[in-house]
Amino acid sequence: MFSYNWVAGDIIALAFTYGVILSILKFLEESAKMELFDLNVLRKLCHVMIGLTLMLCWPLFSSGRTGAILASLIPGLVTTRGLIVGLGMGKDEKIIRSLSRYRNSRELLKATMGYVSTITLATAIYWRTSPAAIAAICNLCAGDGIADIAGRRFGSWKLPYNRNKSIVGTTAMATCGFLASLG
Repeated sequence: MFSYNWVAGDIIALAFTYGVILSILKFLEESAKMELFDLNVLRKLCHVMIGLTLMLCWPLFSSGRTGAILASLIPGLVTTRGLIVGLGMGKDEKIIRSLSRYRNSRELLKATMGYVSTITLATAIYWRTSPAAIAAICNLCAGDGIADIAGRRFGSWKLPYNRNKSIVGTTAMATCGFLASLG
């Protein structure tokens, strides 16, 4: 972004990207208040939008290690509140309702933190150089998000080896994850 001062450019990119992601979270929070979507759909929209927005903002950062480290801080910054609630050091029913399936604060330490850790590590370690890391993030974001939405809506036919998963959801995950990883 700033070829003459890449550190300043990376800090500005961090602030801008964090601001965009907070705006998306605020939009989703207001949507929840107005009950525009089911909470499960909102949770999955959060998965889809946050991860893919982070990747869309990658070009704002420099290609070096500083850009990678600063970009990888964003998922951690976004989920800090969830981590505090999950550890029992704070209480926030809105976070519990929006990020957990079963309305249990301990659940935030499992799936959500695993999801965030994967995106953070893929960003910090592979930083725009590994197609596998990009595909992993795309599958986590677009694939997993759309799989749950499509599976809940249209998934009456279940997989023979896992009755909790549907054929429609599995197909949606593979298709959307693949399409998102293409760019």
